[in-house]
Amino acid sequence: MMRTVIEPQRKLGQLDLSEIEFDLRSRDEIPRLLMGLRYVFCTPEVRKKVFRILEKMIPPQTNWDNGRPGMQLWTILVLGTLRLNCNWDFDKVKEMADNHRTLRQMLGHGIGDIECRYPLQTIEDNVSLFTPEILDKINQVVVKAAHGLLGTEPEKIQGRCDSFVVETDVHFPTDINLLLDAMRKIVTLLGRLSSSLGQTEWRQSAYIMRKLKRLYRAAQNQKQRSRKSRNKSEEAVIAAHQEYLEAATGCVERAQVTIALIREGARVVDGLLADEIEKYIVHARRQIDQIRRRAIEGQKIPHGEKVFSLFEEHTEWIQKGKAGVAQELGLAVCVMEDQHGFILHQIVMQKVRDDSMAIPIVQETKKRYPTLWSCSFDRGFWTPENRLGLAKILGSVAMRSKGRPSEAEQQERSDPEYLRACRQHPAVESAINALENHGLDRCLDHGIEGFRRYVAMAIVARNIQQLGNILFEIAKESLEEREDPRRKAS
Repeated sequence: MMRTVIEPQRKLGQLDLSEIEFDLRSRDEIPRLLMGLRYVFCTPEVRKKVFRILEKMIPPQTNWDNGRPGMQLWTILVLGTLRLNCNWDFDKVKEMADNHRTLRQMLGHGIGDIECRYPLQTIEDNVSLFTPEILDKINQVVVKAAHGLLGTEPEKIQGRCDSFVVETDVHFPTDINLLLDAMRKIVTLLGRLSSSLGQTEWRQSAYIMRKLKRLYRAAQNQKQRSRKSRNKSEEAVIAAHQEYLEAATGCVERAQVTIALIREGARVVDGLLADEIEKYIVHARRQIDQIRRRAIEGQKIPHGEKVFSLFEEHTEWIQKGKAGVAQELGLAVCVMEDQHGFILHQIVMQKVRDDSMAIPIVQETKKRYPTLWSCSFDRGFWTPENRLGLAKILGSVAMRSKGRPSEAEQQERSDPEYLRACRQHPAVESAINALENHGLDRCLDHGIEGFRRYVAMAIVARNIQQLGNILFEIAKESLEEREDPRRKAS
């Protein structure tokens, strides 16, 4: 497939990006994001760096001159950041890309190609070409460009670090509904595979699923009734779970036999589908074992053995002790923000706590921005080792201990730099809230790589919007001065 970063030849009626006009009285996020993107495109040194990074998305074997034209890399960046910044799904992105006038101008469309439309699947496939590494490099270019615009590039960077949970797109997990998820995939895929091979063994797949779902509902209802009436015997609950498990076990054993027969003369495609079915068989056997141990034998399942989603297996059960939030299902993300509100770096945390991330995120941020001078943390990041290790990396560290402060810590807390950092640290919560409002409340992409890409894209989109906010206010102030010359005099 032939790809270009952007079409060098302008079309009939196509505006130069520097000529695009924005409504400076708008309070929506789209004009601000597009203004930030326009600055990236229209600033030669920034555009050159970003385009060089975008070219790394193209596979090495791709021919730049021959083949079917693919989506331009600039278009992919614009649509990808728009999706996350506005917290849209791909259907909304397609609708806006097809009909939003200013957005189409930013994508390089003129009057002559008014009929140009973007297929939904094309947008999804192309946005997924981004990797977290590529997005991280683009983010560094954007942040440094913003620092240059603010005139603070050589300034000492003051960081604020905190973590928050990005939820995965999963339902609330119980062992019996996770078993139903596994059985649904097994029965549905086997019905499809058997039908394609001309077999009739699983022709009643829809009926089998209705039966399993009826038994699941019965077990679920019996458990709820036993909670309401404590005097009621647990025998009905055990019997309902036992019946559900027997039906699921019989179905799994039958599926295993069918898979063995299919593999004897399977085509490659059939073999791949069989592999997927066997993956869900493993999930089903684990859930059957855990339900039997919990509901029938009365055991308590250790937390480490539990799985919270069959489809997003990286999902973790996180309890951060927030008021009104018993638990969150997803992954924690650690972010580093500077004093100007730009996210310098982020790390997706898998099976680690906050206190394990303090030194790694500072080291990684320091590599990207050598002028990082100070950083503030909350108590969740505190350990004596972190305090000593960070003091060797940074000029100033604001990190309150969990217990009673020692005399040395009390003296340190009286330092003006320490007090300033502690007073300004809560501002990171504002940045986290903005990220959650602009896409990072729930990840809609699949798999751990999709999760990392989603987070990285949201960081890039937010920083470009922050850059656009600065440009927006400058342009708005200039407009007000032209409309009222007395403002300039004052």
